[in-house]
Amino acid sequence: MHSEEIEVRTGSTEVVYDLGAECDRFLRSAGAKDGLLNVWVPHATAGLAIIETGAGSDDDLLAALRDLLPADGRWRHRHGSPGHGRDHVLPAFVPPYASIPVLGGEPALGTWQSVCLVDTNVDNPVRRVRLSFLPG
Repeated sequence: MHSEEIEVRTGSTEVVYDLGAECDRFLRSAGAKDGLLNVWVPHATAGLAIIETGAGSDDDLLAALRDLLPADGRWRHRHGSPGHGRDHVLPAFVPPYASIPVLGGEPALGTWQSVCLVDTNVDNPVRRVRLSFLPG
């Protein structure tokens, strides 16, 4: 298995960050042919989604998460920015892992699919993402 941890700067706003370029670079460096790409976010306040980006779906996802998990005072987990407790609930809805088939060195994603880091935690501007390739 080939594995690498990368750093992603998400900044101080909610973001859906497309990891496609990082995944492609990693698979090339691993000499990947056929197998499985596992993407893992070792954080309690971020997740991964496979979603279309650039046509509004990424903004729609953040809007839906704001509706579902409002940044207000209802959360028992209270350190950090107001409403930060919702960030700790996020991984129950947007899991911190994704597994993608790899065929011929390429992620076997649909035409409009991208692997994305979903980060609503404005208190943590830098994230780690672990990419692992398991050959078939």
